[in-house]
Amino acid sequence: MEAFADVAVLSRIQFALTVAYHFLFVPLSIGLGLILAINETRYYRSRKPEDAAATKFWVKVFTATFAIGVATGITMEFSFGTNWANYSRFVGDIFGAPLAAEALFAFFLESVFLGVLLFGRERVSPKFYMVSSWLVWAGSCLSALWILIANSWMQTPAGAELNADGTEAVITDFFSAAFNPSIFARYTHTVDALLIMGAFVAMAVAGWYMLKGRNAEFAMKTMRIAAVVGIVTSCAMIVFAHSSAVVVWNEQPTKLAMMEGMYDSEVPPLYAVGIVDEDNQEVIAPFAIPGGTSFLATGNFETEYPGLNELAQTEEYGDMVVEDMPVGLVFQSYHLMVAMYGLIMLTSILVLVFTFKGGRIAKMRWLQWAAVLSPIWPFIAIQTGWITAEVGRQPWVVYPSVTGPDGVSLLTADGISMSVSAPELWLTLGLFVLVYLVLLIGWARVIGRFIKEGPVAEHEPALEGAAAGKTPKGKAAPPTPRSMSSLRRPSPPRAIAGRKVSSHDGVLKRAVVLPHLRAHRGLFRA
Repeated sequence: MEAFADVAVLSRIQFALTVAYHFLFVPLSIGLGLILAINETRYYRSRKPEDAAATKFWVKVFTATFAIGVATGITMEFSFGTNWANYSRFVGDIFGAPLAAEALFAFFLESVFLGVLLFGRERVSPKFYMVSSWLVWAGSCLSALWILIANSWMQTPAGAELNADGTEAVITDFFSAAFNPSIFARYTHTVDALLIMGAFVAMAVAGWYMLKGRNAEFAMKTMRIAAVVGIVTSCAMIVFAHSSAVVVWNEQPTKLAMMEGMYDSEVPPLYAVGIVDEDNQEVIAPFAIPGGTSFLATGNFETEYPGLNELAQTEEYGDMVVEDMPVGLVFQSYHLMVAMYGLIMLTSILVLVFTFKGGRIAKMRWLQWAAVLSPIWPFIAIQTGWITAEVGRQPWVVYPSVTGPDGVSLLTADGISMSVSAPELWLTLGLFVLVYLVLLIGWARVIGRFIKEGPVAEHEPALEGAAAGKTPKGKAAPPTPRSMSSLRRPSPPRAIAGRKVSSHDGVLKRAVVLPHLRAHRGLFRA
């Protein structure tokens, strides 16, 4: 029961909730941003109405997700001041620049060109519109870079020193702080995971349409794009994940010890599954590869690594209480993330093979269902990866990394706001759950409606209404500026009659060509 009254624990739970909820939408916006840009590039080259409809579909999905992501991101920033005042004072000199840069450069880049995508189709050139789609995606990736610069500094501090009274970290070298030892490995690892998520969501949408027998052409094109993006990013993850693990090995010894359940110094084995017996300080596993983790990190099977008990005896990590360390949680989250990667790779290979092998996936219902369910794998992998990264650095909120500046670290318990009480945290936690649940239901309903409607070429509903001379609500359609201009200055009927007609020639003739000819005939008689 003491945990329910512990302000530090409750503050961590509340922040974990807001971060986990926010990170439902970040992977979708960054991942689907690439899918959107690829689709718009396809339309720029083909100029086919069905490709324009596909782009419009993804713009709607992206925009709805982006809006929720922005709103929930703002909540996180406010919580720094409300629940983590001492932490904000400690890192304020470091975090000010990257968080301001994220808003001024990345967010405005993304927002401005998203406005072009929403309102500029008829106002800018096709090339500008296509470039705008890529700039929206680039802005989202740039936003992730600045946020991860701040987060990586918490993991591996650099370019800073303590002030005279030891209460604040003062920046001494901006570039050293920004390009700290873990930023490149963590950025590539994180963004690649988000792109996998986007590919699998596109794969799920395509699989759903295949199951329903709808939008066959859109479904197959989307499945091909998702299959290629999925396999490329999944293969790249092998490199990025390895580099991230090497950084943990070199910079964060207590985190690595928890990831592998090591209480005593040993050559770390490689576990596939297992349970950490925290009372007896051992891992219970059906099998393990001796020295496997050592080989992955250093290239040999004999490198010994210190365990938690030995690290707790050192000056750098003396504040750690081994019995209170969340070893079991970190161990399970890390190995669950790895297991999800296995399912991601298997799904990527199956979808790639049977999509490009004569489109056989269109007749394989079991694989279509696998595609529909596939976003679960990267979602779990992303969430458990963040649990590993953030819980693994406890009990510090600013971790005393191996190469970090002397004394630049902060315990999580020392970073909270002293004026916030447990009842206040419980109240706001309940309100967050309620409001976020409503937002999630609303977002899901909106996205569900978009998927139910599917990609629709813009001219199709307009033609059906024009054929009857009515708007969708049944009212008489007013003449458009173009039709009014043509009535004032009629062109020869020969030019209209010779207009190129699409495959919808019957509808198009009745809706556009014949009314236009009748209008000209009436003018000539007058």
